[in-house]
Amino acid sequence: MLESGAILRERYEIARMVGQGGMGAVYRANDLRLAGRVCALKEILPNLLIGYEGAGLDLDQTIEQFYQEASVLARLDHPNLPKVSDYFSVAGREYLVMDFVEGRDLQEILTETLQQQKRLSEAQVLAWATQLLDALAYLHSQDPLVLHRDIKPSNIKITPANRLKLVDFGLVKVMQPDDARTVTVVQGRGTVAYTPLEQYGGDTGHTDARTDIYSVGATLYHLLAGAPPQDAKERFLKPGLLVPLRQKNPAISARTERAVFQALAMHPDERPVSIAALRQALFGTDSVQESQADGLLPPPTWNEILYGNRALIGTTIFLFIIAAVISIFDL
Repeated sequence: MLESGAILRERYEIARMVGQGGMGAVYRANDLRLAGRVCALKEILPNLLIGYEGAGLDLDQTIEQFYQEASVLARLDHPNLPKVSDYFSVAGREYLVMDFVEGRDLQEILTETLQQQKRLSEAQVLAWATQLLDALAYLHSQDPLVLHRDIKPSNIKITPANRLKLVDFGLVKVMQPDDARTVTVVQGRGTVAYTPLEQYGGDTGHTDARTDIYSVGATLYHLLAGAPPQDAKERFLKPGLLVPLRQKNPAISARTERAVFQALAMHPDERPVSIAALRQALFGTDSVQESQADGLLPPPTWNEILYGNRALIGTTIFLFIIAAVISIFDL
């Protein structure tokens, strides 16, 4: 465990630990080069991964794979994902540096709601869901495909501006076309209630976009029912064990219950084949813009509008400068 005040790479000053797992920890840190910037450092201990779940990698191969995966994460850029800005090695430990996301996670929000003897509304959960699907559609559109593989309420934060952030890349899998292995340097086993059966397959298990879709279904079930679904291993041994969502919460629409249960199908072939298909099942549309028009997605902030139109804005400024120069020389 890193002590508060420790400085890594003469840049990142550890403030405190915010989470810990079997493969490392996550710290809040101050960026000494950029005054006022707070970041999250995810620490990974490669030596604990040697032979993990049949990975079959030695230490050098494990470190090399970490850098390959980290370089892919650093290229990701989406408003519903924290930005990975750096990665490095110190004293046999590997680190990912990413945005520190302020706000509360959905597990905290759900727990507080239940303590007040209330439930999260279906409209609110679906508003979060459409942002979550937007983030996953972006990840799954990468080449090679990027899977998150640890989607759950505690890994989803809502910022003070009411923007959803899918955090903790601890299980991210960069899929190669001919690679069925599910073991990566930044992987763990996942959280039982949100993990599909195929993710337990070790070296022989195959995961793809439908793995994340199962976890989305389990997350939505938890938020709407107030309790997580029975885990996949129990359901495999006892078919029919999963309690219908509307039995847990009669206020839920039949359409939402049907879509969630499709996502929670035991066999991948029975789930929606893509995030677009899941969005269609939930909302009747595979378009983020249509979801936003229906009021399911909060309107973009000015920063997001400017960022999304940065190319157009840059071109306009350039043309304005050219026009001004021409006018001056004409005079």
